Amino acid sequence: MTNNLNTLATAIYVKIDDALRASPDLAPWRPKVGIAPTLSDGELVTLAVMSALLGFTSERRWLRYAHAELGGMFPYLPGQSGYGKRLRKASGLVLHMIRILAMDTSLWSDDVWVVDSTPVECGRSRETAKRSDLAGWAEYGYCASHSRFFWGLRLHLLCTLGGLPIAFALTGAKADEREVLLGMFDDAPALVATHPDQTIIADKNYYGRAFEHGVTVRDLTLLRPARKGEREWAGAQLFKPLRQTIESINQTFKGQLDLERHAGRTRAGVVIRVLTRILALTAAIWHNDKTGQPVKRSLTAFDH
Repeated sequence: MTNNLNTLATAIYVKIDDALRASPDLAPWRPKVGIAPTLSDGELVTLAVMSALLGFTSERRWLRYAHAELGGMFPYLPGQSGYGKRLRKASGLVLHMIRILAMDTSLWSDDVWVVDSTPVECGRSRETAKRSDLAGWAEYGYCASHSRFFWGLRLHLLCTLGGLPIAFALTGAKADEREVLLGMFDDAPALVATHPDQTIIADKNYYGRAFEHGVTVRDLTLLRPARKGEREWAGAQLFKPLRQTIESINQTFKGQLDLERHAGRTRAGVVIRVLTRILALTAAIWHNDKTGQPVKRSLTAFDH
């Protein structure tokens, strides 16, 4: 493990601890009378971020590694069952920390966002699709970027050009990307209010008069490639390199943070594993930004 990862772990733990002191209601609910947990909520979330950055997709393997290598940082570690249960209950805290860290970066004020969705596969066999607890939420879909069908979910991402997650949603594979994007804005009205005249770069699937009106009335500007029969949009020559940017961000999630190897079997399990990876990327960008690194989205210093 590198000193940079140690520094990041310490910094994010302090940030979480400060947030919990300022807003105790962020902590997962537990009875007022009972045994206080030996591992704090801040340490729990820090552990989860470290596991994502180090590429562990199995909680059992991660805890074995942590017992062997991280005893100095975490004197007490729970078993796999207790770790998983507590982490699932901490999803609200993880979600809050994503926003806190994102807002504490220079990238938060960027005036250009990119939007796209990417598959989150949850199974491959027909039996899995029929018997899984995710059935009804997960569904069959098609990924045009990689010309493949899959069974699972879609992660919808709104990011800066530097890769900082601004907003996101996890939906069924067939959800309409346009409706999801407008829903993300509706769920976070302060986000739009504090970013007037924002430009959003999208692919050609984000089209339609009603959708474009919905973007305009929110004081946002949409740019996308022209569809067949349409005139070219202004700045069309920039779309291809910007599309490569969002594909690169998706690849960071899949290639370095193992998004599709989440191993979640329940809704709560999938949600916390996806949120943990979004927090891991946000934390890395936040740390790189604070330490003046030239490439904010680089995970090289933290993944070994």
